[in-house]
Amino acid sequence: MATFFISDLHLDPSAPEIGQQFLAFLTDAGRNADALYILGDLFEVWVGDDDDAPYTDAMVTAIRDYSESIPTFFMRGNRDFLIGERFATRTGVTVLDDPAVITLNEQPVLLSHGDQYCTDDVAYQAFRQQSRDPTWQQQILSLPLADRRVLAESLRQQSQHAMSGKDAAIMDVNAAAITAALRAADVTTMLHGHTHRPTVHRFLCDGAPCTRIVLGDWYDQASFLRWDSGGFELAVDPR
Repeated sequence: MATFFISDLHLDPSAPEIGQQFLAFLTDAGRNADALYILGDLFEVWVGDDDDAPYTDAMVTAIRDYSESIPTFFMRGNRDFLIGERFATRTGVTVLDDPAVITLNEQPVLLSHGDQYCTDDVAYQAFRQQSRDPTWQQQILSLPLADRRVLAESLRQQSQHAMSGKDAAIMDVNAAAITAALRAADVTTMLHGHTHRPTVHRFLCDGAPCTRIVLGDWYDQASFLRWDSGGFELAVDPR
């Protein structure tokens, strides 16, 4: 048995093939799991736990069915940061703080969505701070559902426009921020998503060998990490 990690699916009815791949993962590879960790951006956008769209309901139902037999953990990302306790109740997932430390094979591992470490992107970090503010979130969630959908689409378009004008290096994690996070958590291994650059980085931190594992997105194929008693493996499942 193994523990599985996924992130950055960006589920959206405009890309039905990703949702189909996710459902296939839950009934295939993910079924043989000790646990599943979803490290943010499961949805392209989340307008609130009261979202009654048929597509959203179908994905929520699938996750609930899965979590009834496999412990499932969820961490908010920069797209679905408005997910709340009602979502947790509907799906049966356990919502984790970001970052969080878990133990795998008697080894502590730091989990994060990853966006908070992209500190070179000053404009994004300002938005991140605002969007995580409970008062701001409550103001947004108090709007009618239809208004939130319009606002979400506007914010998504603004984000896409802003990203198109940024250097790719600015949108990646900052090495000093990663080192500080490892030091603060007193761990040598980190696992995160967000950057859509799946790979394994090995480096020294305070003289100790460290590992940073980056999960991939699901735009072209299913991307996941499998971690069992023999170690970890980044894997893909082409469509």
